[in-house]
Amino acid sequence: MKQLILAEKPSVARDLSKVLGATQKHKNYFEGDKVVVTWALGHLLGLQMPEDLNKEWGKWQLATLPMLPKKIGIKPLPRTQGQLKTIASLAKRKDIGEAVIATDAGREGELVARWILQYVRFNKPVKRLWISSQTTKAVKAGFQALKPAKEYDNLYYSALSRAKADWLVGLNVTRALTVKYDDNLSAGRVQTPTLAQVDQQEQKINNFKPQKYFTVNLEVNGQQAQRQQKDRFALKNQAAAQAVVKDLSQQQGKVTAVEHKDKSQAAPLPYDLTELQREANQAFGYSAKKTLSLVQSLYEVHKIVSYPRTDSKYLSTDLKATMAERLQAITNLIPAAKDYLHNGSQVTVKKVFNDAKVTDHHALIPTEQRPRYDKLSQDEHRIYTMIASRFAGLFAQPYQTKQEKVTVAFGNETFIFTQQKVVEAGWKAGHVKETAQQDWKVGQTVAPKFKISAEQTTPPAPLNEGSLLAKMEKYGLGTPATRAEIIEKLVKTELMERTGNHLRVTPKGKQLLKLVNPALVSPDLTAKWEEQLTAISQGKYNSQNFLHEIEEETVQLVKEIKNSQQKYQDHSITAKKCPKCGSLLKEKNTRNGKLLVCTNPDCDYHRRAEAMVTNHRCPQCHRKMLLVEGKNGTYFRCKYDGTTEKPNDRKKKNKKMTKHEEKRLMKKINQDEEPAESPLAAALRKAMADQ
Repeated sequence: MKQLILAEKPSVARDLSKVLGATQKHKNYFEGDKVVVTWALGHLLGLQMPEDLNKEWGKWQLATLPMLPKKIGIKPLPRTQGQLKTIASLAKRKDIGEAVIATDAGREGELVARWILQYVRFNKPVKRLWISSQTTKAVKAGFQALKPAKEYDNLYYSALSRAKADWLVGLNVTRALTVKYDDNLSAGRVQTPTLAQVDQQEQKINNFKPQKYFTVNLEVNGQQAQRQQKDRFALKNQAAAQAVVKDLSQQQGKVTAVEHKDKSQAAPLPYDLTELQREANQAFGYSAKKTLSLVQSLYEVHKIVSYPRTDSKYLSTDLKATMAERLQAITNLIPAAKDYLHNGSQVTVKKVFNDAKVTDHHALIPTEQRPRYDKLSQDEHRIYTMIASRFAGLFAQPYQTKQEKVTVAFGNETFIFTQQKVVEAGWKAGHVKETAQQDWKVGQTVAPKFKISAEQTTPPAPLNEGSLLAKMEKYGLGTPATRAEIIEKLVKTELMERTGNHLRVTPKGKQLLKLVNPALVSPDLTAKWEEQLTAISQGKYNSQNFLHEIEEETVQLVKEIKNSQQKYQDHSITAKKCPKCGSLLKEKNTRNGKLLVCTNPDCDYHRRAEAMVTNHRCPQCHRKMLLVEGKNGTYFRCKYDGTTEKPNDRKKKNKKMTKHEEKRLMKKINQDEEPAESPLAAALRKAMADQ
């Protein structure tokens, strides 16, 4: 009998097939003597939509809300039905004895496989492959340690509860808002409080009032120390600061204390996904989605990092035996790795090994597979370097310094100088700059040399993706696997937008936050739900109780929207009128730029809101021309010299015949050269035949 192995993506299935000897390649699966390897394409099934459950729910109207079905079934997604049929056919084969779930080892991966096996009514034994890297060694070890899928039932219940909770809250609240205010207003249990975090930061910035104050600094051999004072706003004007300087200048300073302190700082723990996304955003401006895509490629395609969608920074103790091989893999990238190997690959950050703090997956670290750097893109190389460098730090000595704190007194006023000397650069080697040191002794006199500085408080910085991810992590909004997707959805639904490297809430988003219940805006409720979902996955909380709570929340949220007296203004509606029906035009963002569409649902008029730069070249200056839609139709216009040209003009002049068209024309010509029967001859032939 053979095993039916279900991977999440074709690329993973292909890699598993190589390791397991499934060399026969078919359109939708691989086959070997002992295994048949097939794949999903992400989710092949989803929860049924309201219209699938109740005909009355097919129409969006307030009267049918809230929608609280007793049971929500699953249905195939239209674009991937072919692959689902293949899996169903393979599952029914008599030579298939059991199935192995080899989808991503996490909550969503479990849901992908369970729904498929449920839909195809697979009634044979099912096992689970649980691995954190895609190397040949890891795959072989994983298949030797397969566990019954039943041991992961709680993880499935958690994933199913998450999907149903999003269905209940998301669909009901979004429908209620959209129908009530006649605009596409999307709300959800995670995305709305995430949007609120950005809005709250904007409010802090808008409410910020700068305060000016003055400081008095003592200068000694190029070093500066600020006057110690409980209230930094004590000197509110320059006159007050000058009075202090005048008083102090009449005295001689004296060193009253010199304190020494040895400090040791261990290297940071390896990355989890969220911290990697934050630092990649700060260092390279990458979006959370881009970083996830890059590290997913390093995991799936290149197989040089462990499972990326992790929320742990710790390693399980069984990984101690693999440290030397992982170090060996990064020696060409991290020169210090060779020294760590010579020292026996001893991990100095001992606390990194902690089984209790490893959840579904351990921290993000390199695998034992040596990278082929010529195969990596620049962006992939950057992310891999970050992961490898952080991992190498586990073997380095701590960063050790000797800190000196010097107190200088001028009468009752004190100034504190600090300086530090690096004793051991350790894991910071190559990144530490030494500063000039000064000898201080107790009783030493100090000349009165002061400088007045005008200072002003600065507003808090607007959130970028890195700082938003930190807030999402702090309040338990989403998981490492979903946070990037949530940010992208907020941008796509025009509730939030990117301005440079920063994020801001759109006018539409600001209104949404006022229209929904404060409970949905606050992160507290959502964080509580995420804790409950985690508890369900651990078998510590009942999924039915969770969904009952969600239903009660849904009823309350919809009720408040129905009874709300809040006003809403659609800021995307312009003052421009439709030339067809006279209704106002609405601005809509699309992949090809902004469009103006008619607000009348029965009218199909639309046009570009702004001219689009094309690859079409101006015949005069040869620069790229704009594609303009106006009263005279669509035409190209050069913004540099005003030249205009109809789209068909150039095509008629320069259009070349394709090989297919040339072949078809030659065939027609050849046929035309053959003697053709004239209409008269045809009529005569027919008449003769009738006699």
